[in-house]
Amino acid sequence: MQRMRRLRVSETMRSLVRETSVDISDLVYPIFVIEGAGIKNPIESMPGIYQYSIDRLEGELNRIKNAGITAILIFGIPGRKDEIASEAYNDEGVTQRAIRFIKRAAPELLVIADVCLCEYTSHGHCGLVRGDEVLNDETLPLLSKMAVSVARAGADVIAPSDMMDGRVRAIRSALDENGFSCRAIMAYSAKFASSFYGPFRDAAQSAPQFGDRKTYQMDPANRKEALRECMQDIEEGADLIMIKPAMSYLDLVREAADLTGYPVAVYNVSGEYAMVKAAAANGWIDEKRVVLEMLTGMKRAGAKIIITYHALDAAEWLKE
Repeated sequence: MQRMRRLRVSETMRSLVRETSVDISDLVYPIFVIEGAGIKNPIESMPGIYQYSIDRLEGELNRIKNAGITAILIFGIPGRKDEIASEAYNDEGVTQRAIRFIKRAAPELLVIADVCLCEYTSHGHCGLVRGDEVLNDETLPLLSKMAVSVARAGADVIAPSDMMDGRVRAIRSALDENGFSCRAIMAYSAKFASSFYGPFRDAAQSAPQFGDRKTYQMDPANRKEALRECMQDIEEGADLIMIKPAMSYLDLVREAADLTGYPVAVYNVSGEYAMVKAAAANGWIDEKRVVLEMLTGMKRAGAKIIITYHALDAAEWLKE
């Protein structure tokens, strides 16, 4: 008889033969920065997550550093929105000023800047619109301007999340032409039109004012198309690729990791976070054990980078 249980008899034995481990260095913590002063707004649908004005960021940066987290993903929420997302590529916009502040206060942190227009447009879509159509090619120059602007502010990694066709090539060209050839691009390559994004839209104030995003974000049913999206982004110049959301798409994480050989990121999105928090608050699950199991599943599937709102808690649990 093959007695597989011999290798499970104690925690020491299980640890010795464990195939997959989650490290604090795998984790990226998203933060939301809002225009204004003295602001720390709790996000009701995401317990423990806040919008911070720049003058309230230092305390949060200290928490991040003390937890051992080495990378953050920044989202900016401007005080003014318009149809052409002008605050997205304003060198004095809230996102750019926040990046400069972070680089002064915590220069050791890797800053990943989300590049998309949805937080900055009055209509809430990820690109320019004409009537009820979201325009692809006309949006690319604005995404490129934003990428250069956040790179100029000090962002280490540019993360386009808009899902416009050709945006990685456009952004790579713009970065190179402006002296930022060493700035990496982490493309949201397979970003699905998911039902798990609801709480994020509260946090980023980015819900579309009409229609939905199904004409540019991916159909959740499509596997082969997701892999084509990953390969196209790599061909256009992406250094890292992402699957978003994480939990319902781990099959694609494994396939993308095996197919491309590139580092794959997953985004453990707001709806996934909110469900865990709600169940834990009701005493239905053990939050620590569930979160660490989820993160292990993402790593086992092939993710090298895990973007998660659980990062600070998970970092402390991993130290235990």
